[in-house]
Amino acid sequence: MGMGSDAKRLLPLLATDSSSAEISGQIFNGLTKYDKDIRLTGDLAKSWDVSADGLTITFHLRHGVKWHDGAEFTSEDVLFTYQTVTNPKIPTPYASNYGPVENVETPDKYTVKVKYKNPYAPALEAWGMGIIPKHLLDGKDIASPAINRNPVGTGPYKLKEWVTGQKVVLEAFDEYYEGRPRIDRIIKRIIPDTATMFLELKFGGIDFMGLTPPQFKLQAQTDFFNRYFQKFKYPAFGYTYLGFNMLDPRFSDVRIRKAMAHAVNKKEIIAGVQLGYGTPCTGPFHPETWAYNPDVKDYDYNPEKALKLLTEAGWKLNSKGSLEKEGKSFSFTVITNQGNEARLKTAQIMKEQLKKLGIEMNIKVLEWQAMLHDFVDKKKFEAVLMGWSLSRDPDMFDIWHSSKVKEGEFNFISYKNDEVDRLLIEGRSEFNRQKREKIYRRIHEIIVDEQPYLFLFVPDGLPVLHKRFKGVAKAPLGIWYDFIRWHVPNDRAQWYL
Repeated sequence: MGMGSDAKRLLPLLATDSSSAEISGQIFNGLTKYDKDIRLTGDLAKSWDVSADGLTITFHLRHGVKWHDGAEFTSEDVLFTYQTVTNPKIPTPYASNYGPVENVETPDKYTVKVKYKNPYAPALEAWGMGIIPKHLLDGKDIASPAINRNPVGTGPYKLKEWVTGQKVVLEAFDEYYEGRPRIDRIIKRIIPDTATMFLELKFGGIDFMGLTPPQFKLQAQTDFFNRYFQKFKYPAFGYTYLGFNMLDPRFSDVRIRKAMAHAVNKKEIIAGVQLGYGTPCTGPFHPETWAYNPDVKDYDYNPEKALKLLTEAGWKLNSKGSLEKEGKSFSFTVITNQGNEARLKTAQIMKEQLKKLGIEMNIKVLEWQAMLHDFVDKKKFEAVLMGWSLSRDPDMFDIWHSSKVKEGEFNFISYKNDEVDRLLIEGRSEFNRQKREKIYRRIHEIIVDEQPYLFLFVPDGLPVLHKRFKGVAKAPLGIWYDFIRWHVPNDRAQWYL
């Protein structure tokens, strides 16, 4: 398998980059996980009960689960993991997921009782973080390289070898609780350049990689690729957006935000940036999740309607074809980050589209950390072009609630809506899926109507895999949900059927 960057730390609570998280996810298990249809199901917990008041979750653990060193997994490991992730001395960003927890009890080896200060529906997803072994790590420096480069988990694969900057080798765990994986060994090769990775794929150096849109469209449509590889396309769990600073008097006017939505041709952006591999985004929820509201309609590309809204807001075209109000032209700057060509191209296309309406859009590209800390966190921007990677649980309190506007928090556009605030609290306090669905679909409706973001597109994931691997099927979660059942037939004649 090709991997764009090396891992850093493999303990789940410290695996914050994508490469580390990917490998850690094959070494460790959480109490819960998502099935192929993006529904929570048991992992190390075979089941759970939620008290009538929503304040206590009792997890019933699987019996006989083994750590890679042969020791038995028990409730003591779960308690130790909780105590470690919430230890202020541990440099983990995941502690906030457990903030509402009041205490954790272990009545016996196979029971974990978690009491919350308030009902907290995202709790079930939070307990999907990998559990770490108390018998090996208690009293140790969790952040040390020695521990993070020699992880011991309960997952389907165990670490065999790690050559920094070159490869990470995993081998199947014979005593895995779901059964031994059918693929004996995984070699993850670190190849930072996607063009080089593509050549390795083509000539047999790797079996899997995620293609870029140009690679997928222009290089992977040959007879050779169709014979030897299976290609997949499905919406990624994330979206690209233009966020408006609601403290700016222009963008505090909903008519301006709606005008922008009508002025931008999303299909042209998807064609130009993604080569067609993406879908227009209508709001903050992934289109294949239960929180997504299919009745919400996207803003159609309609420059005339956009101009009408701008006129209603007091903006008029001058003799030079530029919009102005009270002697000032409509000019604003969009900031985005270095190293992301898709976002830069998106900004460039939008600039030309808005220019036709008489709006001058400038683009400022900034180094990532400087952009976040010096501009976004301090609200020193007019509009920002970024993206969100989405959690499977629809709780978006941190992004949209009006209390989350402090420096470093995620509601950096300063959005405020009393009904959305109330619904966000109700949504994270309700465990009934049907009731939550109604809540989040209403949130979807309100946010799209108010357009604090101009929701642009959901890019497609474009993985390609050698055809000799069988048992691979695309589902709403992607293709990796049942990886341990993938296999390679012994009879080579079956490889390319």
